[in-house]
Amino acid sequence: MSAVVLKSKNTVPESGKQPPPVLKHLITDSDLGIREGVPLRSLELNNVVNLIEDPFSCNLKERHLVVLKKVVKKYQNGIPLKDVVQMFRILNLCAEKIKEHPDYINPVYEIIKLCGLPFLKEKSSDEMNYAQIVTESISQLGYLMRVPSDQVRLQICDTIIAFYNPKTPKQQVEGFIPASNSYRLQMVERSGLAETLVLSLALLETQLEVKLHVLHALQTLSGSSEINCNLILKAEGASKICLRLNEHDPSGQLLFRSSEILWNLLEKGYREEITLQLSNLDCIRTLKEVFLHQLLHGFRRYDLQLRNDLLVITTIIAQNPKAPIIESEFAKLLSFLATFPEVKSHNPLARSIKISFCHEDFEMKKLLFNFLVIMAKDLSAIQLFKDSKVLLALFHYLTQHEKKGAHGWSAAQHEELQLHALATLTTIAPLLIEDYTTCQGNTRLLMLLEWCVGQDTYTGEGNSFHGCGVRGNKNAHMRYCVRLLRSMVFLGDTAINQDLCDQGVINILTGILIKTAEQYKEDDAISLELKADMLLILSTLCENDLHRKELFGGDGVEILKKLMRIDPSTFYSGLGHNKLILATLDCIWSCIVGCYTIEDIFLEKEGIFLLLDLLESGPKNMHIVLLATLLELCDNPKTIKHINAWKGKKDLTAAALLVSLWRDEEKEMGVLRDEHGRIVDSKKPLLGLYQESEPVMPLPANSPSPAVMDVSENMRAKIYSILSKIGFEDLPGLSTHDYITLAIISRYLDFKVGEIWHEISSELKEEGIRPTTPDLKDLETIEHVTAEVGEKVIILQAEILENQQQKDLQDEQEMYAEIRNNYKQREIAVKAWEQYLARTSNYEVLKNLKQFQDESIELSKPKIVQQDSLFHATILPGPTTTTFCGRQLAVESTPTELTGGPLANTELGLERASIRGGALQKTKAAKDLDQFQISSVSVK
Repeated sequence: MSAVVLKSKNTVPESGKQPPPVLKHLITDSDLGIREGVPLRSLELNNVVNLIEDPFSCNLKERHLVVLKKVVKKYQNGIPLKDVVQMFRILNLCAEKIKEHPDYINPVYEIIKLCGLPFLKEKSSDEMNYAQIVTESISQLGYLMRVPSDQVRLQICDTIIAFYNPKTPKQQVEGFIPASNSYRLQMVERSGLAETLVLSLALLETQLEVKLHVLHALQTLSGSSEINCNLILKAEGASKICLRLNEHDPSGQLLFRSSEILWNLLEKGYREEITLQLSNLDCIRTLKEVFLHQLLHGFRRYDLQLRNDLLVITTIIAQNPKAPIIESEFAKLLSFLATFPEVKSHNPLARSIKISFCHEDFEMKKLLFNFLVIMAKDLSAIQLFKDSKVLLALFHYLTQHEKKGAHGWSAAQHEELQLHALATLTTIAPLLIEDYTTCQGNTRLLMLLEWCVGQDTYTGEGNSFHGCGVRGNKNAHMRYCVRLLRSMVFLGDTAINQDLCDQGVINILTGILIKTAEQYKEDDAISLELKADMLLILSTLCENDLHRKELFGGDGVEILKKLMRIDPSTFYSGLGHNKLILATLDCIWSCIVGCYTIEDIFLEKEGIFLLLDLLESGPKNMHIVLLATLLELCDNPKTIKHINAWKGKKDLTAAALLVSLWRDEEKEMGVLRDEHGRIVDSKKPLLGLYQESEPVMPLPANSPSPAVMDVSENMRAKIYSILSKIGFEDLPGLSTHDYITLAIISRYLDFKVGEIWHEISSELKEEGIRPTTPDLKDLETIEHVTAEVGEKVIILQAEILENQQQKDLQDEQEMYAEIRNNYKQREIAVKAWEQYLARTSNYEVLKNLKQFQDESIELSKPKIVQQDSLFHATILPGPTTTTFCGRQLAVESTPTELTGGPLANTELGLERASIRGGALQKTKAAKDLDQFQISSVSVK
C-alpha cells in the first residue's frame, strides 16, 4: 500500500527549530478512489487536489501522473456537473507545472479532451444550480491558451469545436444523463470564450498550425450566435483577423478561415462596429493586397469565390464614408476592373488579368457595379469615375447582345449585366453630366426605349433581381431606361432637357403611354411604376414651357383622362396606384395648367368632373393636391360652369362638397364650434387646438408664424379661394348647415388677417416692446374690427338657423293641413257612399232625390224663353236603373294584360284576326268593335 503524508498544523517551539513532521493521516488508494470498479466521488477529487497542492506531495510527479491517469479513465464517458469545478482546479494545477515538468502535458491534454464530451447531470435542476460554475470553468478553458504547449492549445481548439459538434459517449453512466447541448452552448456564450481566443492570437505569431486551429474555433463560434460575434468585436477581433490575411500560409486555410469569420461577423454582429474596425488604412491595404493576389494568381473555382467574398467585404466597408478606400488606391483598382475589358486601358494590370466569362467572373462584374453605386456617395470618387471612363463602359451594355464565338457572356448573363448597368447609370450618370453628353446618353437611351416598344422576337429571361417579374418581355429594360431618363431630367439641366425634347421624347412617351394603356388591362406594380415615371418626366419637361405643353396635346389629355378613372379602392393596394394618381395630378398641373388651348381640351373631355369625382371619393391625403389643381384651373372662365354643373353621389354639388371638406378639416384641427357649426369664440374663429396650445415665441422676420403656416398646412385657404372664384351667392344644393359654414368661409380672409395681427401683438408683448401710440391704437382697432366681424357672422348664422326653424315650422303646419284635408275628403267619400246606399236601398229616398233633382233643373232654366229656342229633354225616357242617367257614356280603360302596354300594337282587331287565304283580315267582331268605338266618340 502506498501512502502520502499530509502535514498537520506546525507549532514553532521557543528554540526556533522546526520539529519533525507528525503523521496525521494516510491517504490510501481506496481514499483516492482509484481501485477498479469504485466510482469517483466529489470528496475523492478533493483529495486529488490536495495531493497536487500539498507541499509535502506536490513534487510526487509520478504519483500525480498515475492518479491523473486513473481520473481520466473514470471520467472517460463525461464529467458530472458537480465535479466540474474540481476537474478544472486539477487542470489549472497541472497546467502550472507544465513549464517545469512537460510530463504533465499528456494529462492536461486528456482532461481537456474530456471537456469536449457532454456534461452529466443527476437531476434536472443541476443545469441551473451549476450554471455559474460551468460558465467560469469554460472561461478557464480559454485562459489555458497561455500554456506553452502546441499539443494543449490544439486540443483546446478541438474541444471548443466539439462543443458545436458533440460526440456520443461510448457508454452511458448509471445514474447520470447528458446535459442538453443548448445548455452547454449557452454557457459558452456567457463565458466570454470567444473574446479570450481572439486575445490569444497575440501569443501565436510564429505558430501557424495552432493559429489555424484557433481561427477554426473562432469560425465555429462566430457562426453560431450573435453573442459570440459581439464578443469577438469587443476584443477588436475584426481588425486583428483582417491584418493577418496576407500572412504566409501554403495551405490557404488562413485566408479562408479569416474571411469566413469576417463574413459571420458581418451577418450576425453589429455591422457598424465591424465596419468601423476595418475602416483603417492598414486593414484596407491588407484587403487590397490579398484581393489583388487572388485576382492575378487564383485560377481554381475556390480561389475565384474567395476573391468575390473579399470584394463583398470591401463593398460593405465602403459604405462607411470615413473608410479610406480612395486613399489606399483600392477604389482606383476596382474602378479599373469595373471597366475591363469594355474600355481599353494602358494599365499594366490589363495584361495580367484574364476574364474567363465563368459564373464567378460574372458575379464579380455585378459586385463591381454595386461597388460603383456605393462609391458614388463620395464626391471625391467622381474624378476616379471620369479617369476610368465608367460611363462609357456602362453604356457599352446598352447594345443588343452579340455573342462572338465560344467566349463571351451568355444571353441571360448579358441581360442581367445590361439591367445592372442601367441601374448603376441611374446613380452615376447624374454625377457625370459632361461624360453623359460626350457619350450621347440621350440618344442611346431613346434608341433603347424604341427597341423596348418595338416588335421583335426578343424575350427576357427574368432571372436577376432587376428582371424579377418580367420574364418573356422587355418591361425590365424599359423600366430602368425610364428610371435613368427620369434621373437625368430631374437634374434640370437645360441642355439635356432641350436635347431630349428636340429628339421627340414627349411624343415618344405619350405614344408608349397610349400603347401600354391598351396592352395591359390589369395593372401590375411594374407597369404602374412605368406610367408614373413617364408622367413625372413629362411634368418636368413641360413645366413653364408653353410650346412643350402644346406638344403634349390632346393625346396626352386623353391619357390623363383614362388614368384619372382609377378605382379609389385600389389606392391602398400596395402596387403603386397612389403614386400613379399623384403623378397624374402633377402632370395636369405642369402639362395643362397655363396653356388655354390644352385647358379647353381638358374641359371638353370632362376633366373637371373627373377631378371632382376624385375629390369626393379619393383619400384625404390627396385633397390638397386636387384642390390646388382645381384652383389653378379656375383661372379659365369656362371652368366655373363645369364646376357648377357637376353632380356627385346623391346629387351632391361642388359647393356642398367643398363646404363638407371645410367642416371635416376644422373637425380634425379641433376648431371650436357648437352643435350647429356656429362660431363659439368671436375672437378666435379659426384657431385650432394645436395652434392654440403653442406658446407665443418671438420669431425672426424670415420665419413664418403659426398663423401663416396654417395657410399651407391645411386646405381651408384653397377651399376659400375656389369658392371665391365661384361666388358665395346662389350656390345650388346647400343645406342650412352648409350655409352656416359658408358664412365662416366667406369671412376667412378677414379672420386670418386679424389672427396674424393678434400674433404680432402677442409677440411684441412677449418681447416687452411697446408700440407707439398710433400703432397701438391701430392694433386695438384691428382687433376690435375682427371681433365685430366675428359677431356679425354669429348673428348671420343665428338668422340662418332661425329662418330654417321657421321654415320647418311652416312646413309642419302645411303637412298638418294636408292631413286634415285628407281626413275631410275621406269623410265626404263616406257620406257619399252612405247616400248612394240610401238611394239604392230605400225607394222613398230615391223619389225624394229625384224630385229634388227635377226642381234643381227647373230652377236652372231661364225665366224668359225666346220664341225660336229649341229644348231638349234632360232625362232619358224609360230609365231602367236607379242611377241618374245622362247622354254620356263612360268607358273604362282596357287592362294592360290585354293590350300589352303602351308600346304594343294598338290594332287590337288584327290580334284577334283569323287566317283566311294566307293573309290577316279583320273579323266581323273586330269590325263591330271599331264601329262601336267610333259611335262612342261621336256620342261624347
